[in-house]
Amino acid sequence: MNDERRVTRAAQARLGAIGQRSDRPRQRRAHPTETGTGVQLPAQLRLDDTQHNGLTFTGVASTYEQPYEMYDQFGPYTETVFAGAGAKSLARTDLDVCLVLAHDPLRRIARTLNGSLTLRETPHGLQVQAPNLDPEDADVAYIAPKLRAGLIDEMSFAFRITKGVWSPDMSEYRIIEYDIHRGDVAIVGYGANANTQADLRHLTGADLINLTETQQHPLVLARQLNTAHN
Repeated sequence: MNDERRVTRAAQARLGAIGQRSDRPRQRRAHPTETGTGVQLPAQLRLDDTQHNGLTFTGVASTYEQPYEMYDQFGPYTETVFAGAGAKSLARTDLDVCLVLAHDPLRRIARTLNGSLTLRETPHGLQVQAPNLDPEDADVAYIAPKLRAGLIDEMSFAFRITKGVWSPDMSEYRIIEYDIHRGDVAIVGYGANANTQADLRHLTGADLINLTETQQHPLVLARQLNTAHN
């Protein structure tokens, strides 16, 4: 069965089983046979070790207005995160989100509560910055060389959907609002978003200068910055 027929059959089954179109997807997952709380997306990653006081990590944990494939108990559907969907949650004064490895809550390397992690929305996605990672932390020491080598170059985020809507035929779901408080932004392995393009992962700094901001955000980028000091 081709992909289009699979999507159509899943949408028809979903339409017959779910009473309200605003219902959240049940058994939401990024792969046909796996479960999970987050969604893996292409991200920009940078590990900057030019700082004397530690390492700087930057990334994009979620891209906005870019459809990606997800699954529920009926089959595949398309999901899109609305631009600004995290605004209410990110405005909390007590916002507690951790930067972790592979959604493991014990492998924390930065946290909003202690000021070591900053989250900011742009029209294109959820930007992540951890400006002072401890290179002697075991998890930082583990992930840093993998980021430098381009072995790991994607992110994910764990959140709760607080508002969303299905398309009339229930083949597409749009996340209008999410709550990331007590969730996480995670450095992960392979993602599920088809926007990822492996041939763009090795762009040089000169190449990036020639791209617009809109073009840069979907790219997967993992590179070591120049550590030389003048």
